[in-house]
Amino acid sequence: MFKRTISIFGVFAMLSTAAIAEDTLITGIVQPKCSIFTDHQGIYGSPSPSVLSTAAADGGVQPIIRFDVAAADYYTGKITYPNSFSSSPSLADTVTWTGDVEVSSVSDAGMSGYDNDKVTYDNVHEYDLTVAGTTWFRVSSQADYGVNKAFPAGNYTAIATAECIAK
Repeated sequence: MFKRTISIFGVFAMLSTAAIAEDTLITGIVQPKCSIFTDHQGIYGSPSPSVLSTAAADGGVQPIIRFDVAAADYYTGKITYPNSFSSSPSLADTVTWTGDVEVSSVSDAGMSGYDNDKVTYDNVHEYDLTVAGTTWFRVSSQADYGVNKAFPAGNYTAIATAECIAK
């Protein structure tokens, strides 16, 4: 009986030194503090057979993209004007693209320097969104086809891209 008691205590002693682990999940949801909306879709006008343009003088409409920022100085706005068609008739010649992005309206006077402080490269414009509120950006786009060549008849679509990137 004594041997049996020692062996039971030995088993309990071994069990008490064994480590037991449990993983517990901790989850969270981060709500966006920067939102992007298209306020006006763009339309290409065709002032000549070889040009498509969003300029009002050419019969086009410039797209307006709105950034709503709830937390200042945490985000970079990145807007890219088109440099290719996402859909079009078959094109046998090259298309030369030009465009621009500019602030068209702001909800806070502190945003007035965004255009002066932006970083541009290729067809990309980056804005440091340092003030909470709403900023509207106007995108211009122009496509010139070949050298004195007419665009083939059909529907043309190009895409301006807007991103809100957390710093």
